[in-house]
Amino acid sequence: MAESIHRRSFIKMTSAAGLGLGVLGSSAGILKSASPNRKIRVAVMGTNSRGSGLASGFARHPDAEVAYICDVDEHAIKKGLDAVKDAGQSDEPRGIQDFRNALEDRSVDALVIATPIHWHAPAAILALQAGKHVYIEKPCSHNPHEGELLVEAANKYRRVVQMGNQRRSWPKVIEGIQLLNEGAIGNAYFARCWYATSRGSMGHGKLADVPSNLDYDLWQGPAPRRPYRDNVIHYNWHWLWHWGAGELLNNGTHFIDLARWGLGVDYPARVTSGGGRYHWQDDQETPDTQVVTYDFPEKKTVLWEARSCNPRRLEGSATGVSFHGTDGTLIVDGNGYVIYDNDHNEIKNSRTANGEPVDTAGPGFDLDRDHITNFIDCIHDGRRPVSDIRDANKSVHICHLGNIAHRTGRVINCNTHDGRIVGDREAMNNLWRREYEPGWKPVV
Repeated sequence: MAESIHRRSFIKMTSAAGLGLGVLGSSAGILKSASPNRKIRVAVMGTNSRGSGLASGFARHPDAEVAYICDVDEHAIKKGLDAVKDAGQSDEPRGIQDFRNALEDRSVDALVIATPIHWHAPAAILALQAGKHVYIEKPCSHNPHEGELLVEAANKYRRVVQMGNQRRSWPKVIEGIQLLNEGAIGNAYFARCWYATSRGSMGHGKLADVPSNLDYDLWQGPAPRRPYRDNVIHYNWHWLWHWGAGELLNNGTHFIDLARWGLGVDYPARVTSGGGRYHWQDDQETPDTQVVTYDFPEKKTVLWEARSCNPRRLEGSATGVSFHGTDGTLIVDGNGYVIYDNDHNEIKNSRTANGEPVDTAGPGFDLDRDHITNFIDCIHDGRRPVSDIRDANKSVHICHLGNIAHRTGRVINCNTHDGRIVGDREAMNNLWRREYEPGWKPVV
């Protein structure tokens, strides 16, 4: 994959200008682990879907090599191997079911995690303990406590941990946030995030035999054991609290992260949630319709609106975030943005300026390469990445708070310094962390 010089320079320039809420910070505490002239060797974990795209991205990168494809499903291993081959990597990775074997290989520099989310933090912590850097897909944890453990591990083991909220590296998004911070719409005090689609029903599952190609025990991993049902794997686990966290953590993480970034906020003082499971009557436990409001101490508010079963768009887009301020509105839509004044006049449209088309090729607009490049560069030089886990976890954390508000049916009040719930012992005791299968509890 050819890396354009101006894109790499642009990301470094804008990061140095402080666009990432200080996520680059000081390079102190992160160990370099590779010569800048050596390719970074990665093991990719979870390749049924998103992980195959990441395997392709790392295989195409001139400074990386995919050494292992790891998946509990033999069919998904083949998908990952095929993705690497199609990306043009000449050396075939080793395909294995248990990623821990890859962690034992001292030649592996990093673990790339794209598994179901109940594996995210436990796998990342094991990788850090093995001396590996970590590229972890959102949302990086199944519950707030796991996020705290992951940050603790990153600090203890001094490795690069980049979360896959790739919009932090999309050039037009960076440009739009820069203009927002420079006062393009005056004082920005409200952000609205949304997701609208047409998800079908997951139906009512039945107990069934485990397919011969699947190591179901390892798929469950840290989660307490449940019998195999025929409507959970490989995607519908998202909608069951035991393994997933619903649309708020599945897609909301991306847009709430942008909202936090643009408004310059960390933890909310107050969280409320409304909605429920309205459209289908099936096994899904998480809401298909949800509206979460986050009120921050800086007198700023973020709203999340999810309509998983109604595709009517907002601002002409199925997903996005709009920022509203004293002098206008800025809408981030894909790798682009539009600015309006308060008289509804279009002030700037990055998608059409200078006749530049919007790049919509490939997964994630094919802009994973900038995020991957940043991760690799940080391994070489010891900097913190643009989506360093210490900051990225804040976005994930407040998504968890939205689900806790939904599940308790109560207003959640928070300590604005660390995001911990105050005045609700029941929520902290029951929803802050999870139970683990014996022998699988993550420990830093």
